[in-house]
Amino acid sequence: MHARSAILPGLLVLCLLGAAAFGKAQQDGQAQAEEYIRSSENQWAEAEVSQDSGVAERILADDFVGIAPDGSHYSKAEEIARSKGAAPQFVSNKVSEIAVRFYGDAAVAQGREKWVKRNGQKGSYVWTDTWIRRNAKWQIVAAEDIELLETK
Repeated sequence: MHARSAILPGLLVLCLLGAAAFGKAQQDGQAQAEEYIRSSENQWAEAEVSQDSGVAERILADDFVGIAPDGSHYSKAEEIARSKGAAPQFVSNKVSEIAVRFYGDAAVAQGREKWVKRNGQKGSYVWTDTWIRRNAKWQIVAAEDIELLETK
């Protein structure tokens, strides 16, 4: 048996172990990213009540563009200004479901949040947020919300 033929099986085992470790690290990183995205989505919904502009400052990318339920576009700066503005119009706003799918350094989060406004109106938003990982940081680059009013 040549020395080369004895080394090949060992190299193959090392390559397979390395690939398995890399795959596990990737899965662990994705699980952490999903938890961060889910938590951030919940915080953003709750910020509608608390008027906490820090959430938008942290999770929205500088080049963020959102589409409001009325079809208008808004930027990160506009979202921050809105949350610092007048008294909150929501009494409660809670995420009721979230699905997150990953595409490399991009993720799409889709969900629903149920809310109650100060005027007693009840409804929900269904939304899609596009997250991108840049410089080891996950942020939303695009969002679209659709408002569903509760009818009695």
